[in-house]
Amino acid sequence: VQLVESGGGLVQPGGSLRLSCAASGTSFVIYLMAWYRQGPGKSRELVASITSQGHINYAPSVSDRFTISRDNMANRMYLQMTSLLPEDTAVYYCSAGDTWWGQGTQVTVSS
Repeated sequence: VQLVESGGGLVQPGGSLRLSCAASGTSFVIYLMAWYRQGPGKSRELVASITSQGHINYAPSVSDRFTISRDNMANRMYLQMTSLLPEDTAVYYCSAGDTWWGQGTQVTVSS
């Protein structure tokens, strides 16, 4: 399984970004997919997850600002992030089944 994240970058507080995760090498539809992040000096934490049936779970810190979605036909997962805060600064990782991981994409929220 290969996972490739994209869409990170530098954004001002209050701004938005959309992350994408492209999956290959497996039947994407069968997996629980998730976004994790690891901020400077912090442990990796779950941001949001989505099952193949579309059941969604969010970390409380992002539940009213981030939206996770997936396109099973395109083997892609997305994370729409709005009202970004400096504390959202982290490397964001895509995960399949909590077993396979992408290399991560850096999100920096700073003025």
